Parts: sequence; structure tokens; C-alpha cells
Amino acid sequence: MKTNNIRVLATSLVGPMHTAKNMPCQDYCKYSLEGKNFVAVVSDGAGSSKYGKIGAKVICNTLTDLLPNADFSNAKEAVIKAIMIARNKLLRHRLNKTKDEAGLVDFAATLVGVIYCRNKGLFFHIGDGAALAFHQDNFEHFTASRPENGHFSCETYFYTMDDWKDSLRFTSFDKAHTLFLMSDGLTNFSFSKDYSHIEKNFIVPIDNFLTNATNKRKAKKALENTLNNAKARKLNSDDKTLLWVKL
Repeated sequence: MKTNNIRVLATSLVGPMHTAKNMPCQDYCKYSLEGKNFVAVVSDGAGSSKYGKIGAKVICNTLTDLLPNADFSNAKEAVIKAIMIARNKLLRHRLNKTKDEAGLVDFAATLVGVIYCRNKGLFFHIGDGAALAFHQDNFEHFTASRPENGHFSCETYFYTMDDWKDSLRFTSFDKAHTLFLMSDGLTNFSFSKDYSHIEKNFIVPIDNFLTNATNKRKAKKALENTLNNAKARKLNSDDKTLLWVKL
């Protein structure tokens, strides 16, 4: 499958909470159209961790480097191996003073991504954030990889945890026409409170606009304005990342 006919638009915006504290955006996202598989990854670096943004960047860069030419029939194993490689990079990172797994807490970050080949896709997910694959010609049928929090709504899981494999979730889908990947700053825009339904008033207009946009730079700016208006900032003060894919 050629991936060069896939359209992608992604943006990450710093949230009001981080702006108020003079902190940079902790979210990061990346995608690859270079191999036999399309790969996209979104990560949210924990604001409570000293180097959460670095943790987010390392996992996105590593997975988009290693997965584009992986054997899709063994995609789960390839994802696990790539996450282990990202963790090893953090073990050796110059800012990891202890140079062991105890130091990974400073790089804590969530993970939600997709690997897609020949009409078959696989979401991989640790923590909150979310992914959606829409099927057929409407937005009634979809496959979702929903957020997962800890015992409290403000808690979540990170790929830097010792027991990260226990929190790694895979969701398969096929024959999708559109994908949305997002950090947790946008999950309450996209889902009902119990995550059972999508918010069509948010998802569908964005898809219609991006599908018909002819100028990528202007489309990205318009998307950023939508995600950063006063109502959006009030609804969720966290950083916001949205990665849209038209397959």
C-alpha cells in the first residue's frame, strides 16, 4: 500500500493552565508517510514530571522511526519492542541522573497511536487521550480507543511506568475512512461524559472543513483558532493535540 495518498493535519496547542504557569506545551505528535505502514503517534507529557515533554517527544520519534516498515501481521510485537527501545533511550538520557528505571518518572508521558496498512489498522494506547476510526460513509459506525484513568479522574498511566505493559491496550479496526487521535485535552470535546458516544457537533464539522480545505497552512490555523477559542479554553484548560487523518 502506498501511504502518500493519505492526508494528515496535526496541531498541538499550549493550554491556559500551562500558559498561566509560563510552561511550554507538554504534548507532542508525529506521523510517518514514508513506509509500507502509515504510523501516527500522540503523547502527553505529564505536567507534574520535570521532563514530560522530552518523554513525549522520545516515544513519538521512536515509534514513527521504527514502525513504518514493520511486519503488520506482527504489529503488536513491533509496538512493544519499539516502546522498550524508547524506554531504553530514556534510561541512557543525559537528564536521567540515576541511569535506571527509577529516573524514568521524570519523563512520564502517555501514548496513543496507530499503525495502518491495506485497510487494516491497530490502535495502541497507554493512559488517557483517545483515538477514533470512522467506517463507511457516515459517522454512525466507529471504533474507539477510549481514555483510561486511574482510581481518580486526574490519574492516568504512562509508558515510563515499571508495569507499563499492564496498561498497554490494542484495538483493531478495518476499512476506515477517517482517523482522529487526540490528547486528553480534547477528549471531553469528542465524547459524551461516559465515553459511550461521540460528540458529532465537534467531530463532523472539523472533518468536513479539513476534507474540503485546499490550503494546509490556512486549514491548520483555522483548526488552532477553533481549539483555542474562549469556550474551548474554559471547557478544558489542558494542552490540546489533534491529529486528523483522511485515509
